[in-house]
Amino acid sequence: MAKSYKIATLPGDGTGPEVVAQGVRVIEAAAKKFGFSVDFTEFNWGGDNYVKTGVVLPDDAVEQLKKFDAVFLGAIGSPKVAPGILEKGILLKLRFELDQYINLRPVKLYPGVDCPLKDKGPEDIDYVVVRENTGDVYTGMGGVSMKGTSDEVAIQEMVYTRAQVDRCLKYAFELAAKRHTKENPWRGLSEEDKKAGYTSQLTLCGKTNVLTYVFNLWERAFHEMGKNYPTVKLNYCHVDATCMWMVKNPEWFDVIVTSNMFGDIITDLAAMTSGGMGISAGGNLNPEGVSMFEPIGGSAPKYTGMNVINPCAAILAGAMMLEHLGETEAAKAIEKSVAYCTENKLKSLSAGKMGYSTSGVGDLVIENL
Repeated sequence: MAKSYKIATLPGDGTGPEVVAQGVRVIEAAAKKFGFSVDFTEFNWGGDNYVKTGVVLPDDAVEQLKKFDAVFLGAIGSPKVAPGILEKGILLKLRFELDQYINLRPVKLYPGVDCPLKDKGPEDIDYVVVRENTGDVYTGMGGVSMKGTSDEVAIQEMVYTRAQVDRCLKYAFELAAKRHTKENPWRGLSEEDKKAGYTSQLTLCGKTNVLTYVFNLWERAFHEMGKNYPTVKLNYCHVDATCMWMVKNPEWFDVIVTSNMFGDIITDLAAMTSGGMGISAGGNLNPEGVSMFEPIGGSAPKYTGMNVINPCAAILAGAMMLEHLGETEAAKAIEKSVAYCTENKLKSLSAGKMGYSTSGVGDLVIENL
């Protein structure tokens, strides 16, 4: 009997519904081709709904989403709503309450995509960032005293538990170990590394020289856990150095694991080196629960309804979702089709300059599955 998956869609704001529509079309085409079925249920939570009702999320939103196999998100952010209301009330709330403790960001330069880095190509930019997704300064611990005066004090605390760090590291080590094998080792390894039995590399990105409490915890846990993964070479890089090497030598990275705040920053830098937000997808993962997948670009409200926005990131987010659900063959077919289109069909990844409409790009990806 063919497998069937229940997916909740949150099209969200601006051009979110347009890119989600193309992602859904591609997923449905892949499902038909590879012998499984997908049942989508749409929820209208976002800026327009908040303006109409004053409700960011219904009280039972999390319980509703727990009934699904995954969540497919468009974009959150509306010029009609003050910054922070939707982002905290929807994105952060769902990440925390669904305990989506991993933010997974592939960094891959596809053929035909312009790269801002001199002399770098697809063979140089192909790594993954594992960002811890529920701790750090995002927990909201802190406060303000004497607000509005010259003596105002604002505190926002970076907080981590050993359990949070360990579960994030475990995911990163497992990913590194399966990403490359003895038969297909990471090409950045030296011959000496290969002789030592390494097949992949995991880089801890931190700031051990200044944030000595939090990153001492991360570093100790990193080296302790590394003993259980003899094929994974351990590497450490300060966050500022990570930013430098992402630009100068991106081929030095295989899998990067880092904290919530640092991950938030370096993944946007990484996205720009691989062609920008229009091709960047991400997943908010709870490996034991419900995960959420999304294009990284914002809602781009000025392009709403024009059918010109690039849907590739949403389509790749759909591929990530299928990979997570175990439909690896379908996921690879979608990614391969997107790569074919970027190399042979699309003139640009920018809105209105692709040579195709939003729906036209969806057609292309489906035709070339």
